[in-house]
Amino acid sequence: MSATTAVFKREFRGYFGTPLAYVFLVAFLATAAFMPFSQSFFEIRDASLRLFFASLPSLFAFFAPAVAMRMWAEERRTGTIELLLTLPVTIKQAVLGKFLAGWAFFGIALLLTSSMVFTVSYLGDPDLGPIFTGYVGAFLLAGAYLAIGAFFSALTKNQVIAFVLGAAACALFVWVGSPAVTKFVEGSESGAISRFVSNFLGSMSFLTHYDPMQQGMLALGHVVAILGTTVGFLCATVLLLTETKSR
Repeated sequence: MSATTAVFKREFRGYFGTPLAYVFLVAFLATAAFMPFSQSFFEIRDASLRLFFASLPSLFAFFAPAVAMRMWAEERRTGTIELLLTLPVTIKQAVLGKFLAGWAFFGIALLLTSSMVFTVSYLGDPDLGPIFTGYVGAFLLAGAYLAIGAFFSALTKNQVIAFVLGAAACALFVWVGSPAVTKFVEGSESGAISRFVSNFLGSMSFLTHYDPMQQGMLALGHVVAILGTTVGFLCATVLLLTETKSR
């Protein structure tokens, strides 16, 4: 059994070792189900999960850092991070194992929302293509949010600070691509500069890459962009912990 697998199993079991995991799952499911149904689901007469998927970037900005905040902050607070970094486990293996455990936990949370598919199927005849690609995009987006949260968890031993920083960073990756921001940039600069800045900010936003997926389009470029952000923050976490270990 590889060291990454060992870390994964240890962390994954840890999520269900306390009642907090079940509280999280219930809270996530309740919020995820409430938001689309509170936004005129029945009034628009649309048998789809469009409103559900549209609400996930905002939900993930809160729930993903809540999952990730304990990944490293708790290890730093209790001092077990020093023990972990002296075991025959490389920092890369530890970071990957912890991340995959959190991602799998979030995958279970998303899987539990699949009951909503049966609900809309009962109410109408939904297009299953956008639902499938929406779930793929949601899972990828959850991974990116968790990687961001893991990085900020490695910065501090205080879980609250890790959560606040992670949530702010996740919200920023959504906010920079919002119509309000792009319109402001286009109105404050002239010509080519404003278009360049607006396009750059749009490319950095998760919404740019996630929105097509919830509409049924699973383009390789959008998948690579989200995975690239995930890998980038995981690499940054490895570098940060390597620096911590060398002190």
